[in-house]
Parts: sequence; C-alpha cells; structure tokens
Amino acid sequence: MSNGLKGKVALVTGGSRGLGAVIAEALAAEGADVAITYVASGAKAEAVVEKLKAKGVRALAIRSDQADLAAARPLVDAVVEHFGRLDILVNNAAVVAKGQQVDDPALDTAKLDHQWQVNVMGTIATTRAAAAALSDGGRIIFIGSLNGTLALIPGVADYAGTKAALIGYAKGVARDLGPRNITVNVVQPGAMPTDMMVEALGSTTAPDAFLDMHPIRRIATLEEVAALVNFLAGQNGGYITGGVIDVAGGLGI
Repeated sequence: MSNGLKGKVALVTGGSRGLGAVIAEALAAEGADVAITYVASGAKAEAVVEKLKAKGVRALAIRSDQADLAAARPLVDAVVEHFGRLDILVNNAAVVAKGQQVDDPALDTAKLDHQWQVNVMGTIATTRAAAAALSDGGRIIFIGSLNGTLALIPGVADYAGTKAALIGYAKGVARDLGPRNITVNVVQPGAMPTDMMVEALGSTTAPDAFLDMHPIRRIATLEEVAALVNFLAGQNGGYITGGVIDVAGGLGI
C-alpha cells in the first residue's frame, strides 16, 4: 500500500461487485477512504467494506438506487457527514438491457428507458449533487464504454447512446469545474469479465471472432481499468481533463 491518496475521500457508485469493487480496492490501496453504493447486494457490499478496512482505511457502504434521482443529494450528504469531505467521485454504477435491434417488433422499451434513467439521468444527478461538495483539486471519473464511440455489434443502440451522452456531459462538467482545478474524464473499457459482459456476449469468455477484432487479442482485466482510474485520481492526473481514454486493447482502431 502506498499513500498517494492518503487523506482523500472517494465515492464509487456501484462498488459492491465487478469493476466497482476492484476500483474501490485500488483506491484504498493508495490510502483513500472509500464509500461505495449498492442497490440489492448488501452482503457483497459489506464484504467489500471489510476488504477496504483491512487495508487500513475508513470505508462505508450506502444503499442508494441511482434510478431514483432524489437519492443523489442524500447520498453525497451521507458521505460528507461520515468522512468530513469528498475528493473523488467515480461514476461507475450502470445497467445494461439485453440487446435488441431498434426495429425489433418486441422491443422492450421499459427496460431500455430504465437503462437511460440509471446510466444517464442517475449519473447526472449524482454528479450535480457532488459538484458543490467536491474539494478544489478534486476528481470526477466516469466509467463509460467503448460502445460510447463505437457501436460494436447490432442491438447496442440504446446502451451506446447512454455512454455517448456521458462523454458530452463530462466535457461540459470539465469546463465548468476547471477553475477549481477539478478534473473530469471518461474511462472507456472494452469487454471485461463482468456481469455486463455476460449480458452482452452471453459469457465471460469472449468468442474468437470478437477477440480477433483486438490488436491485443484478449479482454481487459478489471485491475487494468482500475489502475487507470487510480492514475486519473492521483497527483499525476491533475492536468488531464475532458479526456476520453480507451482501455480496450486497440479494439476499433
């Protein structure tokens, strides 16, 4: 454990499992105190909290449904009340609806609308709530998707749209908060071994045809993505803002 983020407080939404949990652990390994959110995985969230505390930092799990826009302000207030400050926001929480082509007669618009609510409106609500609370020199990191700039397969229009929307929003927030030396960036992973990959590809093992699209012929590890988040959150990331950074093995070049 190093102390590059000692004294900092981070909020990682959707931090009870998958990439969010690994990001939370990586931030804690650099000395940051970490709050994570969850919706239904209370036991998993508490297990993550125990792992974080074992690294010698303070940690807290907060139940907060990102689909409920009114939950954003109480979430941020709870973090500040518990830790006394907020320095880093990682907007990680998201959902993926099963891919359907836009002309599918059986298009499940309710699930697609929920996806927009969580991925876009919920993320915006959290960012708005956090903006005033963030310390000067703070960090906001959006976890996007390579689909935000490349629609990789049929049936991803709505999911890709939600991630593309965050790019424009992040750039605007970077402009607004730049005078306070708050950086705002988007990290765009490609495929990772998560529940979302199972939804998109049916397995955590990518098919050969998909791997063949990658110059580096494998999917990302969660730790590789978390390492980039750590860099952007740290001292050496202080002059990178408005960026959209791919962690996708060259997919799409």
